[in-house]
Amino acid sequence: MIVAAALPLVAEYGAAVTTAQIARAAGIGEATIFRAFKDKEEVLAACTAEAMNPQHVQRELASISLDQPLADRLTEAAEAMRAHLTRMGAVAGALHASGHRRDRTPGRSPGDRTPGRSPGDRTPGRSPGDRTPGRSPGDRPADSREAAMRATRDALTELVEPDRAALRLPPERVASIFLGMLFTQLHFGAEGAEADPAEFVDVLLHGTLRTPGSDT
Repeated sequence: MIVAAALPLVAEYGAAVTTAQIARAAGIGEATIFRAFKDKEEVLAACTAEAMNPQHVQRELASISLDQPLADRLTEAAEAMRAHLTRMGAVAGALHASGHRRDRTPGRSPGDRTPGRSPGDRTPGRSPGDRTPGRSPGDRPADSREAAMRATRDALTELVEPDRAALRLPPERVASIFLGMLFTQLHFGAEGAEADPAEFVDVLLHGTLRTPGSDT
């Protein structure tokens, strides 16, 4: 509940968001936040982890009906992926713009460590299982990110698989190209040049050349 309420505020204010604002949005007292989190840094780390959690979009991809035409399936997938990546970018961008640096140990600034404790020590009385679901103590390691990307690509491959016989490329290659095009468009596309999901999928499936004898 706390992270869900905090996410849109972090996307808007970055690290400048206050725990008082978060408490009001969550409908709780500010003290309740500090029973779940050591400090605001831990809240920000949890929001970052939640925004980047790939399980949300993977569930959305898995819920897309395979009874639909391939173009409709991929359009839904593009919408889900775009929303996920936009959410990630909004949170990361707002934190960066507000001067937040994620290279510090979450929950601590260089000057607030308890004497005698190392950066890796946990808050007393807390075990890994006490953490709020979806939270992460820091950035996911590279192998975790790669595993998440593989899982997302596999979910897209399953969406394409029913049309394998009609494709010039294997479904897994189509899924990889889909992700590559989508990432490129969102990260490097010029302002105002972003294709809507249906147009994006049409280009993926049919290219940009006109069909001979067709006006479209």
